[in-house]
Amino acid sequence: MPLLSARDRSYLQDLFQKVPNKAKVLVFTDGSESGQNNCQYCGQTVELIQELASLSDRVEYEVVDIRAEPAKAQLYEVDKVPALVLLRQDGTDTRARYFGIPAGYEFGSLIEDLVDISNEKTRLSEATRQKLSQITQPVHIQVFVTPTCPYCPKAVRLAHQFAMESPFVRADMVEALEFPELADRYGVYGVPKTVINEREEVEGAVPEAVMLQHVLAAVGMAASPEDPWGVEEDGEEHHHGHDHEHGHDHDHHH
Repeated sequence: MPLLSARDRSYLQDLFQKVPNKAKVLVFTDGSESGQNNCQYCGQTVELIQELASLSDRVEYEVVDIRAEPAKAQLYEVDKVPALVLLRQDGTDTRARYFGIPAGYEFGSLIEDLVDISNEKTRLSEATRQKLSQITQPVHIQVFVTPTCPYCPKAVRLAHQFAMESPFVRADMVEALEFPELADRYGVYGVPKTVINEREEVEGAVPEAVMLQHVLAAVGMAASPEDPWGVEEDGEEHHHGHDHEHGHDHDHHH
């Protein structure tokens, strides 16, 4: 049974007809699409990308078994599955990653990422692009999400566009329900939560300029911004979005 509705399929066919270049998705699994091993959503992730690629020649994909091709996993810094690595038409890495199935609201993030890659431009402001071009140290952004969180795509898309603009930035969407140990390690009680270079933490979906300040602060190029949401009277930070105890919702939203 198709994962995408007839309406979604029609919308996506029209959308990808309008973009000029191809994008390629590397789908990393542990070879468990047949239901073996431990990767609960590997099979569904492969199915979703296959279905998406079948709608347009603008989307290509390759399935990679990390056990059979460990060198490829290492090259793209893939240490957990399912994972998606997004490449440009010429095969260069955008450094945008999805760890976990891009389901629910995150399916929209994936589509917008692919459109940006195909158009060879992001939607960031010129000022943001200028600042990102000055970064010369590695930046690793992890954005923790759940599929039912309507605020999460904004945070994921910002991080992914930062990665597309700077060769020093790598940005991961991490699905908190599929990787609970990682979510616990970073104290993810609300989503989206963004962690940058293990030192800067951002709660909620913040404006582009605020996220940029956090990224620059992570490499010592700016002071860390104040919490844009303010502080509760008892000193607790605001948490925006949903907690990560939701069940999976695999509807696909635009």
